[in-house]
Parts: sequence; C-alpha cells; structure tokens
Amino acid sequence: MKIAVIGTGYVGLVSGTCFAEWGHEVVCVDKNSDKIAGLKKGRLPIYEPDLDKMVARNHAAGRLSFTCDLVAAVTNAQVVFIAVGTPSRPGQGDADLSFVYMAAREMAPFLAEGAIVAVKSTVPVGTGDAVEKIIAHIRPYGSFSVASNPEFLREGVAIGDFLQPDRVVIGIEDGRARAVMAALYEGSLGATPLVFTDRRTSELIKYASNAFLATKITFINELADLCEKVGSNVGELALGIGLDRRIGTRFLNAGPGYGGSCFPKDTLALLRTAQDYGVVLRIVEETIVANEARKRKMALKVIEAVGGDVDGLTVAVLGLTFKPDTDDMREAPSVPLIETLQRYGAVVRAYDPVGTENAARLLEEVTLLDDPYECVRDADAVVVMTEWDSIRRIDLSRLRRLVRAPVLIDLRNAFEPGAASAAGFHVSVIGHRSDHSERADFMAEEPDFEKTRAGLSRLTRGK
Repeated sequence: MKIAVIGTGYVGLVSGTCFAEWGHEVVCVDKNSDKIAGLKKGRLPIYEPDLDKMVARNHAAGRLSFTCDLVAAVTNAQVVFIAVGTPSRPGQGDADLSFVYMAAREMAPFLAEGAIVAVKSTVPVGTGDAVEKIIAHIRPYGSFSVASNPEFLREGVAIGDFLQPDRVVIGIEDGRARAVMAALYEGSLGATPLVFTDRRTSELIKYASNAFLATKITFINELADLCEKVGSNVGELALGIGLDRRIGTRFLNAGPGYGGSCFPKDTLALLRTAQDYGVVLRIVEETIVANEARKRKMALKVIEAVGGDVDGLTVAVLGLTFKPDTDDMREAPSVPLIETLQRYGAVVRAYDPVGTENAARLLEEVTLLDDPYECVRDADAVVVMTEWDSIRRIDLSRLRRLVRAPVLIDLRNAFEPGAASAAGFHVSVIGHRSDHSERADFMAEEPDFEKTRAGLSRLTRGK
C-alpha cells in the first residue's frame, strides 16, 4: 500500500518507518529541509533505540523515502497520515492544532480519489470533523475519508509498541475506508485487536488512556510519601497491589513525577476539553496539580538529605531526560529540580548518556559532562534522576571514593536496596525510610509538619 506521512517528528518517523518495515511504500514529508537532508543521509532528529538501523534498512530497500515535496508525496497515496505536533498553547493548556489544519489545507487539492486522511497526531475531540470540513472546501464529500488512528508509543520502546501493540484504535465513519484501514494493519498484527469506533470516541481514547496512566503514576507517588512516613516499602506495596490483574504492575514505579511529550500535554488538553463542555474532571485536575508539586518537592528531599541547606554545595545530577532510552527533555522532572536547587544556592553538574544537547537549551549555569564519574567528583550530594542502564551499572564504590560527601539521593530507586549503603553512602530513596534518618518508632515521634510546610512554601515561592 502507498502511504504518505506528514511530519517526521517522533510519531511520524517511527510510524512511517514501521509501516515500511511491514512492506508498505512510505514517503515521509516535512517542511524542514535540513531534517529531510539529514534523514536521507541517515541522521535522525531523535534518539530511539534501533530506529536508525530500521530507517537505514528500509531506505536502502526503497520502501522508505523522505521529501519536502508534499504534492509528490500525497498525489498517489492511498492513506495519508497527519503526524505533526500538537503542543500545548502557552498559558492556555489546550492543544495547538494549527499544524494539523495547515496539513489538511495544503494536501486537499492533491489527494487521490478515495484517499484516506488518518490523523495520528494527538488531537482533541472533534478535530477529525474539522479536518473533514477543511478538505471539503476543496474536495467533494465522498471523494475522501477522514479517520482517527491515535498512536500509543512509549519513548524508548516505540518500535516494539508499534510492531506489537496492545491494540490498534481506528475511528472511521464509512465502510470502504474501514476496509482499507483494516487491510493496512491486519496482515502484520496477527491476533492484535483492531478496535473500530467512531472518530470522536477514537480521539477521546487517546487522551483518556494517557490521563489514566498519569493518574496511576501520581497515585503511587503519593503512596510513596506515606510509605516514607510510616516506614514501609513502596516497591513491595506496588507489587502487592499490582499483582491484582484489575490493577496491573505497570506504571507503579514511584519517582519524581511524570514528564515527557505526552502525559503533561494530554492531561491539560483533556481538562480544557472538559471545561469547554462544562464537565468537571476533578481527578485529572488533581493529578496535574499533584505532579507539578512533586517535581519541585523533590528538591526539598535533596535539601533535607544534606542537612537543610545547599547554599554553596555542589550537587551532581545523574540523568536528565524524563525517562531512559530517549533524548527527550520535555517536561523532564530534572529541570524544576535543578532550577529550585540553584535558587537555593547550589552549584549543579549533570550527566546524561544522550540528553545533554537538548538539556543545554533548557538549563542555565549547569556544567554538563559526558562521564558520570567526572560529574560526581568532589560533589557534596549525588542525585539519581533517570534510571539509565549506564547509571544503574555505576560502580558505587568508585563513586564513593570520588565524592566529597557520601550523600546519595536516589529518586528512581535505581540501585538494589542496601548496595549504596554498603558502598558507604548515606542514602535517601523514594518510598522507603532513608537509612540515615532516625529510625525511632513513627508513632512515638511526632513528625515536624510545620517545618515541612515551611520548606514547601519556600520552594513554591522561591528563595
């Protein structure tokens, strides 16, 4: 099948490459000539494990090509995917659909008879209707179809998610287009369910999925705080509840808060859609608020671990991207943590295996290093922010010899319990009582809530 993919960002490039891997003839289109020139030479604009090899293989086989020529790309395509960005509008929270609508307007005169325009970008309810009206100003209804085909790709494992998905969701309004979309997927997916529904439900499925997962992460993070207070273990708690098949173990890893290109943007967009229709989504609203507060609260955890004051101290941060196996810094929890520590006077160094180039655009006055051991040399505290394999495999004994003060704040529980302590570190972790804290009975010792509230208040308004 001949396919055009408009947009060579994360979704467009992964989707187009995987369709080519299935044997389809795919043309990826982008207005950025430098990006297209780089792709033709095998230079990818994003980091995703093994994607470069798959791009090279399919490009060499003639199944995958890249161009800035929209007309040539869509003229003979049976399916045209819109995979452009839909960022949150600054100060608004709703999705900016200008790139989606622009793509619809520009392709409309050149669509083949009977072509299907499938929106793979994450878009609010009703966007497919708007795309259909835009194209219908130029092409008669019935000469084309508009479908919703949202992506469910996780950065770092996107190829596996595309080739072996949990399900494929397709929102479609006519039978002929449904048959074409089924043929596009069915031959390559085996027993994977194809969920056919109307366009609006398909659009909402994407936002609802991400909001639910974001809520699940926030839920376990709040329980991690309770575990620290009562002296229990959040990892064992997550296992105990996650083995219930109604709940599941995935997305129950406590940490410093969710980030990335999807959850923050999509929860905000879903909330704004609900507000536009006069519906209150209280759980989603509280999830957003709690997640943003948690990111900055992690700085308080670091400050407490070094004795209550980081002014003039050197803090080494290991890992910057919002998750491992990606160079994506969008909404990464490392950014507010570092900014807050800097406001309190800390000197920050940082290491990330692939994210330093993107991090440099967001962080000021941070020394970015390409070696974790150099990053921690003479540091007064080490903070683990992203659980890269290269960080998990760090020699803790060597790390201990390099630091000035043996304080390790593991915000991802990246190391085996007791390993850092055995290496000589005073350890602060997520969802466990820290091994350097007083281990008096929590019922016998009243927590200093006023001190904690005061600290959080300072973090909120800045030093």
